Amino acid sequence: MMKNRMKELRARYDLTQNDLAVKVKVRRETIVFLEKGKYNPSLKLAYDISKVFEHKIEDVFIFDEE
Repeated sequence: MMKNRMKELRARYDLTQNDLAVKVKVRRETIVFLEKGKYNPSLKLAYDISKVFEHKIEDVFIFDEE
């Protein structure tokens, strides 16, 4: 399963889940599922989210090798 820092970064950038969803053109529910670790993003979505936060993909999404 993949972990992520989305909630932390949203707080730092003062974005709601809906704000982020609008920026990356997905539904708010998608952001909810991503933050809870119940959904793995496509490479395009991971890239778009990372771009919003001005971080590399690997700094936003942590791949657990287990």
